[in-house]
Amino acid sequence: MLDEKAKKTMLLKIPHGLYICGVKDGDNLNGFTASWVMQGSFKPPLVINCVKNDSSSHERLKKSGVFSLSFLEDGQKDLAAKFFKPQSRVGNKFEDVEFYEGEETGCPIIKDSLGYVECQVVGAVEKGDHTVFVGEVIGSGIHREGKGLNLESTGWQYGG
Repeated sequence: MLDEKAKKTMLLKIPHGLYICGVKDGDNLNGFTASWVMQGSFKPPLVINCVKNDSSSHERLKKSGVFSLSFLEDGQKDLAAKFFKPQSRVGNKFEDVEFYEGEETGCPIIKDSLGYVECQVVGAVEKGDHTVFVGEVIGSGIHREGKGLNLESTGWQYGG
């Protein structure tokens, strides 16, 4: 029998970084705060990115087959918070955030981030309430040195 309390307690102990995942659909750009992200392979370089199924960004990512991940720096909690809410409720999240479009994917990349990777989707598993997208890294860059922002340091919880 599954102990629900123990399950939630242990799953919340999995460490997560915080990233801004950039997506596009034609000229329509969006970004969202992603925390269920990990490296999946060295050769080829693969990144695993789990995205909530009922989000508009999920549909954009599925349709375009590309995404970017901007790596946030410790202390950029406010920037991460700006990208948590759905675009349908807050409008253009990039209105006052400097970004540029990646050379390989055209997806938005946050200028004030540690750096980024651009990915081409090479696989997806649609199970449960999130889709596991496997992205091959086709572009990357470093903006500056620094320590990455993690979910635990924000006091927020996403998991369990």
